Amino acid sequence: MNEKVAALLNDQINKELYSAYLYLDIANFYTEKGLDGFANWYEIQAKEEQDHAMLFYQYMHNNDLKVTLEAIAKPDKTFETLADPLEVGLEHEKYVTSLINAIYAAAQEVNDFRTTQFLDWFVMEQGEEEKNASEMITKMELFGSDPRSLYMLNSELAARVYSAPSLVL
Repeated sequence: MNEKVAALLNDQINKELYSAYLYLDIANFYTEKGLDGFANWYEIQAKEEQDHAMLFYQYMHNNDLKVTLEAIAKPDKTFETLADPLEVGLEHEKYVTSLINAIYAAAQEVNDFRTTQFLDWFVMEQGEEEKNASEMITKMELFGSDPRSLYMLNSELAARVYSAPSLVL
């Protein structure tokens, strides 16, 4: 495999684990605010990001590539309002999309069709992640200032259940 593509794949493992840390930090913020549904939503997001890291990890091993694990940075965002973490979440998902796109472009450049096929799932997943993050912001803007509506939104988010990805490597 091309060295640049391999390095980007390896780096993505760390980026996905950082995403999990960030979402746990967001869940922690909402737990402290008494919004267990919001916390649940982001705890599940954290699990998904861990799964994504493991998919990259397994893909590298399946292709006889060395995996080098790096330190995971501490999330550095601070939140003042209930909407702040939602904005950070959308911003972060757009960043992750740019990372996936960069790996895809590097793989295409060297005709690494196996890697582009592997990344196809992540491209679609990122579209879904950005849509979900954007919808959360819209719902908070519409309902967040009304306590009853916020309670209903929190209850809706509490109903989310974890579902592991079904990507075949």
